[in-house]
Amino acid sequence: MNVYAIGDLHLSFAVEKPMDIFGGNWEGHFDKIKCDWLNTVTAEDVVLICGDISWAMKLSEAIIDLNEIAKLPGKKVLIRGNHDYWWNGITKLRAAAPDDSFYFLQTDAVKIGEYVFVGSRGWTCPGSPDFSEQDEKIYLREAERFRLAFKDAKRLLTGEEKLVALSHFPPFSVKNGETLFTGIFEEAGVDKAVFGHIHGTAYFPLKTEKNGVEYTLASCDKVGFKLVKLY
Repeated sequence: MNVYAIGDLHLSFAVEKPMDIFGGNWEGHFDKIKCDWLNTVTAEDVVLICGDISWAMKLSEAIIDLNEIAKLPGKKVLIRGNHDYWWNGITKLRAAAPDDSFYFLQTDAVKIGEYVFVGSRGWTCPGSPDFSEQDEKIYLREAERFRLAFKDAKRLLTGEEKLVALSHFPPFSVKNGETLFTGIFEEAGVDKAVFGHIHGTAYFPLKTEKNGVEYTLASCDKVGFKLVKLY
């Protein structure tokens, strides 16, 4: 079983939101992703999707986008991004999943094979430009959500699994490598963490290691609209 990751699919099959307004490289971006996915992933593999999945505003619209993902092989582990406004009510969302290949994470964890996956949206971290008092409140709240998720992960861990964390926002800033998120990951024993959110010319390392945790940026435009292999 292989584990891949990608973020920021920004699908818009139900709403008019073409991504090529953000640059010519986005033209036909999901076709590029699908081509690589179909040539790479088997039914036994796992694909981690790090938020900003759909531009839909409500679940009934987002299902149309999720159905497109359902056509692709592998098990899909998804978390919410800052643009996933349709993601309201985890029970309702899980009941609406297109099939049993979908795992939606929200302050909890899932075990698939020899891996335990934990995920939450995260937020802008201290050291980021224009970090505000309101950002601080959300940052603290998201850190608590990660603590709850790792608490849930403990019931799944026997000591043999790899613990993998998903977030939408980078769990640290370029100017501040030590945050509540990185501290929580290290304390929990995370092996690898993957995130998205960063686009265009914005600088962020694609891969870095901090205190034993490997961090990977998987925003689709940053990785050439191809899946990143983690394991």
